[in-house]
Amino acid sequence: MDATIPTVLVIAGSDSAGCSGIQADLRALEALGVHGLSVVTVVTARARRGLHKVDALRSELVRAQLAAAAEGAVPRAVKIGALGNAAVVEIVADALRGLADVPVVLDPVVTPRQGRALLDEAGFGAFVRELVPAATLLVPNRDEAVRILGKPVATARQARAACQALAAMGPRAVLLKGGHFDGAECVDTLWDGTAFTELRAPRRELPPLQGLGCALSSLTAAALALGATLPDAVRRAHALVQEAVQRPRLLAPGLGTLGDLRDAVRALALVAPGGNATT
Repeated sequence: MDATIPTVLVIAGSDSAGCSGIQADLRALEALGVHGLSVVTVVTARARRGLHKVDALRSELVRAQLAAAAEGAVPRAVKIGALGNAAVVEIVADALRGLADVPVVLDPVVTPRQGRALLDEAGFGAFVRELVPAATLLVPNRDEAVRILGKPVATARQARAACQALAAMGPRAVLLKGGHFDGAECVDTLWDGTAFTELRAPRRELPPLQGLGCALSSLTAAALALGATLPDAVRRAHALVQEAVQRPRLLAPGLGTLGDLRDAVRALALVAPGGNATT
């Protein structure tokens, strides 16, 4: 691998349908010309009729993957998704302590998906205690914010209050995604510790899509790895996702994914901070 290519360490679950999880993460990184180092934590069996089975990998295998990834270049950013259980959370938290200056984008996969948990109860407690404070950017949807805070989040005012309450738990910044709220617009709310930014997009009638949150988090991590500031990285990722959802791909009935993110990059003429095209 070319040593000049920026890398992002992705720690997440595997989706057998290839629409979300680590598969979506790696596609998003590749679209911006960023290399993904991958650590699989959870394996899912998912098809068009739903999520059939979820198994967390043995903790020693997760630890071995992290050690192997560390033998290469130091990543310029880390993206974390589903973790499975408390043992894996603790292993990941320990690994992050060795990457103190590397930005961490944390996607809190803490609510059940199609009736199946991707993080158990003990793991949730460890997640809040060990990983939320270590995040540079926490990227919850409404349900995840409700689970972490234990209080309703339904209005714009509550969304802002939730961002600040989550930030008070330790992360440098919080991006509360707006897809699960009501209204004619989807509003993602970013609190960077000093100010709010609202990223607005029309709420579109779309077929069911998988991996939107994964892509948003990974695109943000990729932009950080390319040298963007945190607010600019979030804006770039949001713009790319909005461009990509206009061209969804349907792999099978009930199994959709984003359109070609590379096409979205080209359409938006997105460039790296130094002025060089990323594709």
